Amino acid sequence: MKKTSRHRLRTRIYVIVFRSDTRAGRLFDLVLLWLIILSILSVVLESVASFRAGYLPYIRVAEWIFTTAFTLEYGLRVYSSHRPWRYVFSFYGLIDLLAFIPAYLSILFAGAQYLVVIRAFRLLRVFRILKLTRFSNEGNILKSALKASRYKIIVFLTTVITLVTIIGALMYIIEGDESGFTSIPMSIYWAIVTITTVGYGDVSPQTPLGRILASILMVIGYGIIAVPTGIVSVELARATDEAKEKCPACQTPVYPRGARFCSNCGKELRAG
Repeated sequence: MKKTSRHRLRTRIYVIVFRSDTRAGRLFDLVLLWLIILSILSVVLESVASFRAGYLPYIRVAEWIFTTAFTLEYGLRVYSSHRPWRYVFSFYGLIDLLAFIPAYLSILFAGAQYLVVIRAFRLLRVFRILKLTRFSNEGNILKSALKASRYKIIVFLTTVITLVTIIGALMYIIEGDESGFTSIPMSIYWAIVTITTVGYGDVSPQTPLGRILASILMVIGYGIIAVPTGIVSVELARATDEAKEKCPACQTPVYPRGARFCSNCGKELRAG
């Protein structure tokens, strides 16, 4: 009898903390999302000296509230998980652990207070919330578009790397040490800064030929920025069109294309 009630309790907790297709699960995720946002805000404000000087006691109290909440959440996930050790050593399990462990280490070990910077990794936990059904379908479309365009992007990046290496070598020969182009790596750095239209201005060509070459590189830079955007946009439009097929039962977009079962409700979409 005790085993049955314990199993029911674990199942109920599992549905709440791991599933997002129930009202309780969505509420849990919403509360967790706000805790993550507020905890990150606390970490950011703590790094501001003037704010830290005036509100440090309040920041400490808030931090321990967040730490306690994340510790309880982690304990519930371990307790309710079907395979606890698999969860503990999973990506999200490790990120969940990093959300609260630095606070305890800062108490146990001298000098470990610097580890509290790791709390910024809590922001990665937002990706868990984004696994909600309403976001996961859009995420699948984006992932499909990036996957389909990966080879084109690799070719594009290879071309850019080749171009900046050649331009960098030429600028090293043309300008030399006098203009700040002290080595080929330094010249390649300048070429990357120029072609991306960042233009720090710490190194600049002084000779007429160098300035002509820099001008050409700047013009090329504007065109280069548009290339990866166009590649991904085309694939994203294609992936969006493919995702227009919806499950007749729950109206969730079918992903991947041609799937036999709905990824949300499990309904069979087509006979095998």
